[in-house]
Amino acid sequence: MDLQYTVREPENINSKTPLLILLHGYGSNEQDLFSFVPTLPEDWLIVSFRAPFNTNYEGYSWYDIDLMNEENRIDVAQAKQSEQAILENILKITNKYGLTENQTHLCGFSQGGILSYALALNHPDLFTKVACMSCYAEEKLLTNIVKDKKKIEKLRFFISHGTDDAIIPLDWGRKAADFLYELGAYFSFREYMSGHGVNQKNYMDLMDFFGK
Repeated sequence: MDLQYTVREPENINSKTPLLILLHGYGSNEQDLFSFVPTLPEDWLIVSFRAPFNTNYEGYSWYDIDLMNEENRIDVAQAKQSEQAILENILKITNKYGLTENQTHLCGFSQGGILSYALALNHPDLFTKVACMSCYAEEKLLTNIVKDKKKIEKLRFFISHGTDDAIIPLDWGRKAADFLYELGAYFSFREYMSGHGVNQKNYMDLMDFFGK
């Protein structure tokens, strides 16, 4: 499955050029997180994918959700299909630009953050820095995670959550941090006085995370 995307190419690209993948939330599109580009490192290749499934009001999703169904809140088959599509498209982009010695980073919001957890923990060899904002670690997507501590230790997570998030409860975000702790992963977990979104302090901390 070919995903549509928006890209910001640096002036010079070589085999070591860092790649950052941006994954938007439910009902949004590839332009949402792409607004981060002006304050991200200038020498990075930045790709913002559009999710493959349509939602109401001309948005897109990585998978369908049913908030009224606690047992089957997410469409697991669609989520796994999206995860595989992201992996395949990252490989295509890596090959297109000849990125043979680079680091690949992830930044996801809400649904995109949930998939960032799955991508990083299922394939820790492929990623380095992972930002998961206003989301949680979905157990149904983590049934085959890599539990090799040395591989997990190479990852660096930035987790952020609004204290007044009415979409994904703060406790869910905290549980994800606990889960990473148990795995032995390196992470920072930060709470902000905000709802389901990214406020200015959150944004500045995120840029600091990617800028180091």
